[in-house]
Amino acid sequence: MISHHIFSPLYRISISCLFPASWHFSLSPVVLPRFLLPSFRQLLLLGLLTGVMGLLYLLLVTGKGQYSWLREDRHIHTRLGRVPDMEATDTNNPNLNYGLVVDCGSSGSRVFVYTWPRHNGNPHELLDIKQMRDKHRKPVVMKIKPGISEYASTPDKASDYISPLLSFAAQHIPKNKHQETPLYILCTAGMRVLPESQQEALLEDLRTDIPVNFNFLFSDSHVEVISGKQEGVYAWIGINFVLGRFNHVEDGNDQQETLVRKRTAGVLDMGGVSTQIAYEVPKTVSFASPQQEEIAKNLLAEFNLGCDAHRTEHVYRVYVSTFLGFGGNAARQRYEENLISTTQIQNKLLGQHQGESADSPILDPCLPADLQDEVGPQDQRVHLRGTGDFDRCRLLLQPFLNRTNDTNTSLNGVYQPPIDFTNSQFYGFSEFYYCTEDVLRMGGDYNSTKYSNAAKSYCATQWKTLKERFDRGLYASHADQHRLKYQCFKSAWMYEVLHSGFAFPAAYENLRTALLVYDKEVQWTLGAILYRTRFLPLRDIQQESLKGSHSHWHHGFSFMNNHYLFLACFLVVVLSILLYLLRLRRIHNRSTLLRGAPASVQWLEEGLASPDLPVTL
Repeated sequence: MISHHIFSPLYRISISCLFPASWHFSLSPVVLPRFLLPSFRQLLLLGLLTGVMGLLYLLLVTGKGQYSWLREDRHIHTRLGRVPDMEATDTNNPNLNYGLVVDCGSSGSRVFVYTWPRHNGNPHELLDIKQMRDKHRKPVVMKIKPGISEYASTPDKASDYISPLLSFAAQHIPKNKHQETPLYILCTAGMRVLPESQQEALLEDLRTDIPVNFNFLFSDSHVEVISGKQEGVYAWIGINFVLGRFNHVEDGNDQQETLVRKRTAGVLDMGGVSTQIAYEVPKTVSFASPQQEEIAKNLLAEFNLGCDAHRTEHVYRVYVSTFLGFGGNAARQRYEENLISTTQIQNKLLGQHQGESADSPILDPCLPADLQDEVGPQDQRVHLRGTGDFDRCRLLLQPFLNRTNDTNTSLNGVYQPPIDFTNSQFYGFSEFYYCTEDVLRMGGDYNSTKYSNAAKSYCATQWKTLKERFDRGLYASHADQHRLKYQCFKSAWMYEVLHSGFAFPAAYENLRTALLVYDKEVQWTLGAILYRTRFLPLRDIQQESLKGSHSHWHHGFSFMNNHYLFLACFLVVVLSILLYLLRLRRIHNRSTLLRGAPASVQWLEEGLASPDLPVTL
């Protein structure tokens, strides 16, 4: 409230502006400084300063400035957070959690130790899981041989077989953390081929003996044989997690904030025996027939990585398919077996002896020029000589893809949902990287034209020249003569699998071949523990809610934190001051006129004689 009392010949001003009584004060116009009787320019300047202050307040308090800066700062820390991934794990940190995954493969088993800090309480974010590193900054991993499937006939030794891995992990994890450290034992290809009775006998021994010897968080459901589909999904999760594709971007305004999902990356992986493809599929995908829809159900996996089942920002639908016999080495073996049988049939029909000696070899376009080789068992040896014809090799390999004329199918006629090649990104691992990098030195961003030209040039090069280059160290350090010998074949096979099998356009530019992601080898076990611990943040979120309930009430009802009310009061006060100063200026001008015209003073005094004229705004 602002009021003024005018008494002749002096004026007295009383000011109170929603402040305590001790802040009220009075001023006489005789002692008023000049700035309280301002000119129009001064009033304009004061109004401008008030507007700037109000704008700054909006930027700093109502969310456009401060919170957006905080969000940017958080993203900066997220990006910088990848740098300490290579640092040794601080086992003295009481807020660190630990987790174990044992990968029981066909040739051996490995244990991986993971760590993550306390969840930040934001239900939109996942756990920040990293691989544990020892004091030498090396990943805490241990591998043993052979595979657990070798103990199928003696299942009572399964727990003894696993014990060295768990003892190794126990030494690296603080003892007071053991009982809250989840342990998962997941078996893959080697166990899948065993009869179900033998699988169950091995798993039962683990379920019985491990809780007796180790104090990890372990239950019966923590040990199982996973399918190829599960393994593929875990690999897809792990790679996209490291790439940061699950870190949604906040896009908000004054009224509400929304989360914008990042585009996930597809995964291509070609090993020695099998080839795998995995990518996210939109819910709008349609099927050509009910039969195709039924087949697709076995190849599509829909899951929620978030801790709250009612939230959908981390729900994904992923297509995963694994093709046994379509790896680089398995494909070469199938090709050679076909070559041997075809040669024998032709020799019998035509009475020839092609390939039976080095003097009459079979010409193989998939081997470097003039390379001589022998294939097949001892009683069926076939001699080969390379011609190094990349295009001819591709044509010969196309029948081994087993493509059909059905729509939306790939290798072996298996259903494959359509890929939006204009808005997608894929990463190629293992043989996709070796084929492009080890010899051709083209790893990274894939370009089909440059790749095919380089492969043609390599295949057509004389074998003697290739060996000389190898001896001079012109190829990758881990490339050997086996790689040189079959590089031409594998280059053609990779090209056909990618462009004819999976139907990637030749002009596709968003494929990147890689061995590591951010200098780290990403294992499917990372995706496995990320998925299986997805509900753990609920514990931290509930604790944070209990801690912050009182503080949230306090801030919610605090006057200074109610930004809009404070801003409204601030503007009302400033406006009141401006109007009052204008009023005061008019009174000052009138008093000046009174001094210049005495005849009118009595009339003015009589007109202003009321003792108290409040001006209420």
